[in-house]
Amino acid sequence: MIDLAGWVALAATCIAAVMTASNLGARVTGWGFVIFTIGAAGWIVVGASTHQPQLLYSNIFLAVVDLLGVWRWLGRRAKISDAAEAEVRRSKQRDGDDLFSLGSVEGWPVLSQDGAVMAHAVDVLASCGSGHIDYIVIRTGGVGGVGETLRRLPWSEAHIADKAVKTRLDAAAVDRLPQTAD
Repeated sequence: MIDLAGWVALAATCIAAVMTASNLGARVTGWGFVIFTIGAAGWIVVGASTHQPQLLYSNIFLAVVDLLGVWRWLGRRAKISDAAEAEVRRSKQRDGDDLFSLGSVEGWPVLSQDGAVMAHAVDVLASCGSGHIDYIVIRTGGVGGVGETLRRLPWSEAHIADKAVKTRLDAAAVDRLPQTAD
């Protein structure tokens, strides 16, 4: 029983760590916290069965933190994401421009006119006074965040469609865009 609990705890902890670190959205992160809770339960069994109070108490604390993560990412954050998506869908059924959620842009591909992925969106920056979008921060190059370059794609050069940022710029022009301040 203790061996099984230890292996379940190890597997659950490793899987949950990958899910939350991957930043694949509110639901994946929320389910990562569910799996972390299963891992903590396994470690609690191991700690209690083997008389290791540090393992027991640290994982009781972590289980409480994991449950907070479940509430935040599957409850609260998912509700916010669902509300934003509903407003995006509603905008397509009325006159005027379609809406998109600024918070959902992270990770969207930046596509050239021929549809090639040249970069990925990181964030959208807007003016405090007018609320108008000034530029999109995009990342080029690198792997897993190492060696990437953050650049400013002017809003005038961007078009949002189909969960992507489309631009008439080619890869060479994107590489010439100003870098963000460090």
